[in-house]
Amino acid sequence: MGSRERRVVFVTIGTTCFDALVKAVDSEEVKEALLHKGYTDLLIQMGRGTYMPSKDSGNSTLQVDYFTFSPSIADYIREASLVISHAGSGSIFETLRLGKPLIVVVNEGLMDNHQSELAEELADRKDLFCARPQTLQETVEAMDLNNLLPYIPGDAKQVVTLINKFLGFPVD
Repeated sequence: MGSRERRVVFVTIGTTCFDALVKAVDSEEVKEALLHKGYTDLLIQMGRGTYMPSKDSGNSTLQVDYFTFSPSIADYIREASLVISHAGSGSIFETLRLGKPLIVVVNEGLMDNHQSELAEELADRKDLFCARPQTLQETVEAMDLNNLLPYIPGDAKQVVTLINKFLGFPVD
């Protein structure tokens, strides 16, 4: 039997509870969409959620596993072929810095959801794809990774210089 190339989808919820995302990615429809896109493994970091995903991949051959927390998710992101994340800025920017394709799923249950503004702005810039739990399947099916642009971080030097001037520190 030949070995297959692993193409891992890493899902991260961070330290929050976002059962709607875990349920969405655990659905047969999303699993089938991921399999159809050529992914072989689904690893879910489920945070404080109470919904337990199924390790059974149903009719597909997608290998599914999950865990609650890890001291660092950087290695999981590095090994991933695709990251599906909550809209926390730490998870977003860590994934973008590592150059990984990213679908950000906005938690509409949060009050005053500033995270959706960040995700939608970065999606408009074509740095990532943005979805809601109920649109995740359609987003996976429609995504074309060739349409993503590499993330280029901003240069904070001007802001630092301005703050240093204001505080009376020497400016280089």
